Amino acid sequence: MGSCFTDHIGQRLIQSGFEVLCNPFGTLYNPCSVAACMQQALRNEPITEQHLVYHDGLWHSWLHHSRFSHPDKTECLNRCNDSIVQTHNFLAQHPTIIITFGTAYIFSLIAPDASPQMRHRVVANCHKLPSGMFERRRLSISEIVNLWGDMVVQLEYAGVTQIIFTVSPIRHMADGAHGNQLSKSTLLMAVDHLIELHPICSYFDSYEILLDELRDYRFYDRDMCHPSSLAVDIIWERFQQTFMTAQTIELARQYERQQRQSLHRPNINYNSTE
Repeated sequence: MGSCFTDHIGQRLIQSGFEVLCNPFGTLYNPCSVAACMQQALRNEPITEQHLVYHDGLWHSWLHHSRFSHPDKTECLNRCNDSIVQTHNFLAQHPTIIITFGTAYIFSLIAPDASPQMRHRVVANCHKLPSGMFERRRLSISEIVNLWGDMVVQLEYAGVTQIIFTVSPIRHMADGAHGNQLSKSTLLMAVDHLIELHPICSYFDSYEILLDELRDYRFYDRDMCHPSSLAVDIIWERFQQTFMTAQTIELARQYERQQRQSLHRPNINYNSTE
């Protein structure tokens, strides 16, 4: 769960034959939103109309990505609540979680006409509503550590035995290069504290690999913020080396080859006279 970089690693794991539920609430960028969605899933608690907002012809969930939005309110709720049940059931059977934090900046809903259940709560997505409806600020290191310290305890109680944190190497340039660095530094320090406090937590250095090792611009996409496919390949290879045995890596490669072969279509010449 987490930022869009989660999708890169999640899809590679799926392609390698692992059982993975990747971003079931959609893309989540900040630690508060990831924790809120995780808690919703652990409790298996459905959202209600109080969690929705109507804007530009669609109903949106304050806890979900816009891919769950829909013109029909009931359909939007059903989509969102299906994701909660799916995540709850998956967590009960799989002991490893990978969390990617993208930014330390949060948006809190302050609109006077917001539902009491959501007012002053952090939203996962602003859904392109007016900026005056939100208060934006950067979380402190202690806020993240306190929030996720409790979250780790809840996850451990639920049966999770391994939490892998990573900080997304994708730049968030809304606050400029300096603001992005402050945000990433806050996340890195918070994760470091969590690892010191909780033995089930570990860290994968995707941020450092891209920014410190893969410095060349060929490792970035055209927007110069997202990693290129080559960079993702290198980070994925490093992820395998860090968390998988040699036997597991070989099995994953065999699975990928089998999948490619199953998708291969023979070239048949139907115009042949033979």
